[in-house]
Amino acid sequence: MPSPPPGSTDRPPDPGLFTPFPAPVRWLMLFGFSLVISAVLVVAHIPAALLLGPMLAAILMATNGARLSVPKLPFLAAHALIGCIVARSLDVGIISTFAADWPIFLAIVLAVMAATTLLGYLMARNGTLPGTTAVWGTSAGAASAMLLMAEAYGADARLVAFMQYLRVVCVASAASMVAALVFHASGGHAQPIVWFPAVDWIELAKTLTIAFAASALGYFLRIPAGTMLLPMIATAVLHGFGYLTIELPTCLLAIAYALLGWKIGLGFTRRILRHAAHAFPQIAASIIVLIIFCGGLAVLLWQVMGIDPLTAYLATSPGGLDSIAIIAASTPVDLSFVMALQTVRFLLVLLLGGPISTFIARRLDR
Repeated sequence: MPSPPPGSTDRPPDPGLFTPFPAPVRWLMLFGFSLVISAVLVVAHIPAALLLGPMLAAILMATNGARLSVPKLPFLAAHALIGCIVARSLDVGIISTFAADWPIFLAIVLAVMAATTLLGYLMARNGTLPGTTAVWGTSAGAASAMLLMAEAYGADARLVAFMQYLRVVCVASAASMVAALVFHASGGHAQPIVWFPAVDWIELAKTLTIAFAASALGYFLRIPAGTMLLPMIATAVLHGFGYLTIELPTCLLAIAYALLGWKIGLGFTRRILRHAAHAFPQIAASIIVLIIFCGGLAVLLWQVMGIDPLTAYLATSPGGLDSIAIIAASTPVDLSFVMALQTVRFLLVLLLGGPISTFIARRLDR
């Protein structure tokens, strides 16, 4: 049997709107659609617009006969860059804030993780979603990292993406409305994107060299999600000791997000979309339950610990970290407390997500 042409999958060709076009033309069309959709989402201040735009464009084309796939090497490079994004968010202020109130942080984070795990287990048990997909889909971590972890542990990254980004949009919208309507806080708008900032080329070269080398090591050692986790650990440690300034120009991050969005979106089929639509009521209900549960934790922080209610609400909001950071930075809250709790939760989800997923998979197989 002849090998499939470059840029295509090994699936039999399905007739569709984009099938007649040559592969290079289809890639150009995907790029153009991604630009347009991303621009609309950025203007609308939608969280994770630079990833959602390419993913939606890829879904549109994949379900209409595009037959494209992202090559492995660029996709692994995107893993490394996402690991660097996480590493850059860690600083001494977050560590000192955590050290001062670590029992509170651990209690809140473990409660949220228990709630998300239970919701995911119940959805998997009643057949809403296959295997551990529901567990990763409900995990309250950074969505892009959760997609890579989910794929490494055998979950369906397409349905995980659907759940994660639906939750990100819902949580960010709820947090914005609560801040504005309940606490009468102004702001919450994203800062203008600087696409081509001044770059320290030496630090950029060091960042990319370390990240790609660590990613390659993770790949060859077959560490689950190691192509993201090892670059994250390596750059975070070197950054923390002052040997590296993590340099990540926005244009480079946009490429990484686009590759991840395309990889997920191009794997969609009309059957997967129908499955996602069928599961939408249960997924939406789980998001609402999680938002209410985290709101209850915020009330406890307010009543028991005396933390101001808006700080408590933003700190316990179940993702995404970047959108909550934007809201917190432009409202009168304790930003270090908010970011410390959000970051600790994300790191613990990264650390414990794999073992939890494996445990749930065993329970489901009984």
